[in-house]
Amino acid sequence: MLLRGATLIDGSGADPVRSASVRVEGEIITAIGDRGRSDETLDLEGCTLLPGLIDAHTHLGIAYDFSRAHAGEVSTAELAAAVFKNCALALDSGFTTCRDLAGLDGGIAQTIAKGMVRGPRILPSGPALAQDGGHGTFMPRWSDCYCPIAVPGLVEAITVCNGPDEVRLAARKAFRRGAKQIKVFLSGGVVSLTDEIDDTQFTVEEVRAAVEEARSRKTYVTAHAHNNRAVRNGLAAGVSCFEHGSWLDEETATAMAESSAALVPTLTIARVMKRDYVAWGLPELVVPRIEQVEGHMASAVKIAGAVGLKVGSGSDLIGQNQTDRGLELVLRAEIDGPLAAIVAATATNAKILGLGKQIGTVETGKLADLVAVRGNPLEEPALFGDPERVVLVMKGGVVEKDRRKGSCA
Repeated sequence: MLLRGATLIDGSGADPVRSASVRVEGEIITAIGDRGRSDETLDLEGCTLLPGLIDAHTHLGIAYDFSRAHAGEVSTAELAAAVFKNCALALDSGFTTCRDLAGLDGGIAQTIAKGMVRGPRILPSGPALAQDGGHGTFMPRWSDCYCPIAVPGLVEAITVCNGPDEVRLAARKAFRRGAKQIKVFLSGGVVSLTDEIDDTQFTVEEVRAAVEEARSRKTYVTAHAHNNRAVRNGLAAGVSCFEHGSWLDEETATAMAESSAALVPTLTIARVMKRDYVAWGLPELVVPRIEQVEGHMASAVKIAGAVGLKVGSGSDLIGQNQTDRGLELVLRAEIDGPLAAIVAATATNAKILGLGKQIGTVETGKLADLVAVRGNPLEEPALFGDPERVVLVMKGGVVEKDRRKGSCA
């Protein structure tokens, strides 16, 4: 198959190439600039061709109204339908790979890989690990009756564990059910009811137990951490990646860089949650927390970039209708510029996920994850916020979406 005529942005940060051609054989990119014959040619004139986008912080399985879910009013059938819809929406928005950080079970990743359901390539974490009363647990203050949504093979967002032994067991169970990495909560968060954003959670010894289990599987732990004390605890335990980093300061960012750790900021969720928190069944107390996070995270991105920290890209979307995934690139472009936003969501994310040799850039020998958008995202980065502008999605050499109507013009 030959994709021809597009302007190519290859994800490496290099200048665009006009009227490029990319040859795909099977699931692999075999040539770039090859204008020879092919049994099948896709005309992309008027479009920009990019590597498949990567969202390094998703919650495709948290596809429910929180108030109904915790009242036991969401059926497995309804939940499954919402999860499958979110997976399809991610793919149609140009995201061919997603790292799911609290929610999806390995069963969903297998189902998509078998072609039974449309969706991106998924790296599930299984349930995130949280302490008693910690971020995301929604535990009642005066009762030990904790009944989270847990459907093996589908969704389980949180596992509550206390002490190194319980953390170790929770990590082992997550790996048994298909987790590719482990996520832990090291600070309070926006949707918490029993903590504050500047709190720290888990001891270093507890987190180290998860890190040891991950390393035994040749993988890593990533951590929810809004404040610097939480990041420092994670570094002491051997955590390799940090999510949000909203209050990151230069000293802590430098320590992260020296440890070869990465940061995945999540700009979208703060913008969207202010709009949709009522529909998601969240309490009004989250609004001031959202405003705090949104006001600090852009500064954190700039600080991280200035010290040479590896900075990825994640949306952190939740809910039943996750149509705003591309907004992360729009918001990131406002901080770093559109080309840097694209690199963060492609090459940098691929490296953070440990897949830099397989995906993230348009290169010969890599998987043919390719996305064509109508227009020039370097001149109009807002187009990433409109899934209708994504006219072609190819994942592993398979065309998953084609809305060119003959051409991109």
